[in-house]
Amino acid sequence: MRMSDVALMSRRRFIGALGAATPGWASQRTKPNILMVLMDDLGYGALSCFGNKLVATPNLDRIAGQGIRFTDAYVTPQCTPTRATLLTGQYTARNRMWHVIPAYQYPQGAVKEPPFRENLGREAFTLAKGLKEAGYATACIGKWHLTVGADGDYNGLRPDAAQHYGFDTVATPSAIPKEFSTGDKAVNRFTEEAIRFIGANKETPWFCYLPHHSIHNVVSAPDDLVRKYREKGFPAEGLNNATYLAAIEHFDAAIGRLIRSIDDSGLGQNTLVLFLSDNGGIFRSWKPNPPGTRLEDGQPQLSNAPLRAGKGSSYEGGIRVPMIARWTGTIRGGQTCRTPVHIVDLMPTFFDLAGARAPQGYVTDGVSLTPLLQGKRIPPRALYWYQPFYDVRWLASPSAMVRDGDWKLLEFFGDYIEEMPAGAEYRPGVRLELYNLRDDPGERRDLAASMPTRAAAMRRKLHDWIRSTGSPVPGPNANYNPERPLLEARGMPQ
Repeated sequence: MRMSDVALMSRRRFIGALGAATPGWASQRTKPNILMVLMDDLGYGALSCFGNKLVATPNLDRIAGQGIRFTDAYVTPQCTPTRATLLTGQYTARNRMWHVIPAYQYPQGAVKEPPFRENLGREAFTLAKGLKEAGYATACIGKWHLTVGADGDYNGLRPDAAQHYGFDTVATPSAIPKEFSTGDKAVNRFTEEAIRFIGANKETPWFCYLPHHSIHNVVSAPDDLVRKYREKGFPAEGLNNATYLAAIEHFDAAIGRLIRSIDDSGLGQNTLVLFLSDNGGIFRSWKPNPPGTRLEDGQPQLSNAPLRAGKGSSYEGGIRVPMIARWTGTIRGGQTCRTPVHIVDLMPTFFDLAGARAPQGYVTDGVSLTPLLQGKRIPPRALYWYQPFYDVRWLASPSAMVRDGDWKLLEFFGDYIEEMPAGAEYRPGVRLELYNLRDDPGERRDLAASMPTRAAAMRRKLHDWIRSTGSPVPGPNANYNPERPLLEARGMPQ
């Protein structure tokens, strides 16, 4: 029996077990539509259904109430790696796109950065290619940030290159100067383009990948909404500023409009909606190219509390994000799932439900989350992160992590940047940190010194995993300069 037949039988058993064979689209078709909404830099606590008391997100709250809210959903700490992980179904250590592009480096740091992949090649197998092969119409409407050449850039995938990555449709190239850093950052335009794509493909299953530019810096929102929050007393800049809160309200309204269009067209019963962010929110950013080993703090925007740190960080605030799934009539509403999941799991999940498959010999690193959508369990497994690079903006130095059950081990391979009450300071030396996330989700109590046996075992497991992917465990840099270890330069590490 072919793997696609097995996946299709699994999909039918899933619907039957949940009693989803009701009149309408769900009873007539076996392949669900898939709407994948990816926000940019949206922090863990930014939605009111995840604890935000400053701004209401009624539409996303409603979607969560109709489906599942994932409390322990993970991505990578930055834009490019998360998007590459989603589309390839592979951890960064395997797809080698662990670095934000275009390339930059820190050639005088204590650790030698391994060369990374700067472009997702046309030959790469992608989530969209697999779904297209399974009969889906496919669209990428929004931010791309996976190539630096003629095929596309940070802003979007170009229409004439879309087919090479598995997409039939992409967003209309912007004709407005600075559209993605001003106004509503094209939230309304992308929403309307998604509605048109869905309306044009009612007779076939579709996959709509909707990666917004909001709420990435520079944060921007409609003037009337910004004025609303200023009149409520929120500041113009800094933590919990009016523009940031207005942007959250604005994209929530747009997502609500999109979901209503799906429901009103009769597609809600056969559409899986998946919402999450590409990394944690910006709590602090730091000035690059420092003259020595001390960094100056930037302006915070929104706290990721109770999690530590934010975008770019190896701590939970950088990698744990809000995630919501809804499938009306198939997923039981009002669920909260505390099982750790990773964006690397979405390819296996979508393929499971769509009857799609990867090419023979292609390695995927995730597992199907179909049992979790059913309210069941998946077997325990470890989750991994590989981040062998520097990025002063986020106090990032070469590191890797493993979460195994409630335990998380973080290893800095040769140096680290420690946040201080005023500023941050560079520290040379290998560093292990161990946390129990059940008891200490804010990662305030490092247990590595008091539990050396557990820390050593998890470190061995982490190194074994890195080597199994074909990537190196980073080592010393022969060009290390202790006077200027955090000097940034353009280009790829040699």
